[in-house]
Amino acid sequence: MARLDVTEMFHGISFPGHLHTQDSLQFALKFPFQDSDILIVSYPKSGTTWMQEIVSLIFSKGDPHLSQNVPNWARCPWLEQYYFSEVLGSSPRAPRVITTHLPYHLLGPALVGSKARVIYVSRNPKDVVVSFYHFHKMANFLPEAGSFPEFLNRFLEGTLSYGSWFDHVEGWTSQTASTNNLLHITYEEMLLGLHGAIKRVSSFLKCPLLEDEVNNCVKHSSFNSMKHNKMVNYTMVAQEIMDHSKGSFMRKGKIGDWKNMFTEEQNQYFNNIFQSKMRDCALEPVWEEQNEEQRNSNEQATTDDM
Repeated sequence: MARLDVTEMFHGISFPGHLHTQDSLQFALKFPFQDSDILIVSYPKSGTTWMQEIVSLIFSKGDPHLSQNVPNWARCPWLEQYYFSEVLGSSPRAPRVITTHLPYHLLGPALVGSKARVIYVSRNPKDVVVSFYHFHKMANFLPEAGSFPEFLNRFLEGTLSYGSWFDHVEGWTSQTASTNNLLHITYEEMLLGLHGAIKRVSSFLKCPLLEDEVNNCVKHSSFNSMKHNKMVNYTMVAQEIMDHSKGSFMRKGKIGDWKNMFTEEQNQYFNNIFQSKMRDCALEPVWEEQNEEQRNSNEQATTDDM
């Protein structure tokens, strides 16, 4: 199923036709979730692959055998993609770990009444748009990226594939106050404290780990480990679908790379849009990595407030 130049419009949102059909998208909205299911949710380029790896390692108690021998799209298949039912049906593993980019307003109704545990991963949107831009350049199943200013405007307008980042984040994070079945974790939290993030996820999944098991999870879910793991880095995908000569799927794994792309004017415009659209959302993104002096200052301020 190539369909590299096909775009599926579904409920006003565009999806790449190489991976999605009207039938597969409609199936996702009616999927019968089981109470034991684990659902990883994110907007693209927000740490999805990272969380897939973390969850796989948590359930294997830090043993990397599965994550080094089974592709992540088979371990944690994508709910809305056309091959989902086949992959899920051929996997005897429990609990089922499922991945999706669908927004809450579409998928939420299917989760009503279910005890399935949802892990929502978000990332600061400036780094998201830069990462998504570079991904468009290598992913031949996505529309042409165009210039960065054009791409940035489409991101802010919510007309890129998978829809509006703002709607996606607001929709899912607004559910955290009303359910114990949803864990919101950020890319930046994982990057700045992977050990603690893994312990937080393992606790949420009710899969306690010994300290050496946590350390193994940290080791095998590090950026460097994943970058060289062909079950994770998508180098197994055919070049006509994902052209790795034009870039790497696992690119930098840093906070604040947006500063290498944004002009001052673009940054100010972005800030204005963000403040307008997210005024009712409590999310406070980490826009750049702090140096040691800033971290120590913040830690001291936190201590003083206790």
